Amino acid sequence: MAVVGWTSSPAAESLPGCSGTEAPGEGLPKGAGHFYRYALGQSSLQAHCAVGKRFTIMQRLPEETRDSKPLTSTDPGNSAGDSKNFQGVERRRTPRIAVEAPEPSEVTVFHELGKALTSSLQLDQVLRTIMEKINEVLRPDTWSLLLMDVDKAELYFQIATGKGAEALKDVRIKLGQGLAGWVAQTGEIVVVPDTSKDSRFFAQVDARTKMETRSIVAVPVKFRDHCLGVIELINCVGPDGFSPRDLALLEALADYAAIAIENARHVQRIHELTITDDCTSLYNARHLNFMLDTEIYRSHRYAFEFSLIFIDLDHFKTVNDTYGHLMGSKLLAEIGAAIKDKCRLIDLAFRYGGDEFVVLLPQTSKENAMGVARRLHKLTREAVWLKEPGLNVHITASVGVASYPSDSRTKAELLHLADEAMYLVKNTTRDSVAAASVGILPHA
Repeated sequence: MAVVGWTSSPAAESLPGCSGTEAPGEGLPKGAGHFYRYALGQSSLQAHCAVGKRFTIMQRLPEETRDSKPLTSTDPGNSAGDSKNFQGVERRRTPRIAVEAPEPSEVTVFHELGKALTSSLQLDQVLRTIMEKINEVLRPDTWSLLLMDVDKAELYFQIATGKGAEALKDVRIKLGQGLAGWVAQTGEIVVVPDTSKDSRFFAQVDARTKMETRSIVAVPVKFRDHCLGVIELINCVGPDGFSPRDLALLEALADYAAIAIENARHVQRIHELTITDDCTSLYNARHLNFMLDTEIYRSHRYAFEFSLIFIDLDHFKTVNDTYGHLMGSKLLAEIGAAIKDKCRLIDLAFRYGGDEFVVLLPQTSKENAMGVARRLHKLTREAVWLKEPGLNVHITASVGVASYPSDSRTKAELLHLADEAMYLVKNTTRDSVAAASVGILPHA
């Protein structure tokens, strides 16, 4: 067996078993330049494979095809008796498959969405880009993106456009309620040309926005068969209906939205794991340092006060030694949850390490912070812990307080002063509260 090949590299002439002559440009691809033809016998082909050379097989020139005469090897190393006739080999071509080419505008849309997904992990920014592209291509009167609140089994408006968008911020739609709720519940697409004839239409949204919804197209935003939300297009169904091509495009864009939502949620979850204590679900010491920097900057800029409370459990080791470390960890979790429950929305609770907790009180004076410290101290002392396992544990705490800017203006010094006040109690009476530059407070 032998092969006729065409290559743009004249260096192939020097390979064993090759001979070549410059071929005319006729019949070659446009702009291909000079090509060289080589006739290779079986031994020459094996030599090529042995040295790992690549040899491009091209179509025979038109005049050779018409002639249909066999080409012979001109390898001078072969004797006349060894010379064999062989036919040229044509390159096989894959038959063209008829595919409807996307419109240039669609290609641009997907290109820009791909860039948005890979360049940003900010969920709102990526989702807004996706919805803007939907608006550019499909031109609805208004559109909205509703996301699923899994805990409450409700949809809420993440992004909405139009005059009534502000009125939708507090609107919640239950699963199965309205067209959006129906789509979220079933995971199916819905196209409603006339909402007045569809019993699923939820008219209360129109009442809020003062708009008239004549038609709706709604598609689920799904990831692995889980509905993450719904995209709604309002008044975009024309006299000829909503074309299958537009519906397919909308589905594809909904897939992009699903990817963006999942990516953002994974990033959020990873971030939460890095700043959350596993045992108590409170923030950890790493996040405390970050939030202290933030609060010092904010309080300095706006002339605010803030305070720190350090809480250390008294004789916590006795609990571990008596009931085991598993019950000790459960006690920490219960106390952490109780501390968090007593905080305001703007307050932050942390597990500082071991059996120590810290509470950050923004915009709180030292006097007010001492009142909060007393309440937390009383809560710890009077509560009965580990009721569920039937242990009914009682425990007390030593508590310290320091404030910005009255005690210090630096993070390190504030932490030191609050810790020092707490140790003042721990090394004397225990079961009490002390404040920096004040000392141990009398029991209320």
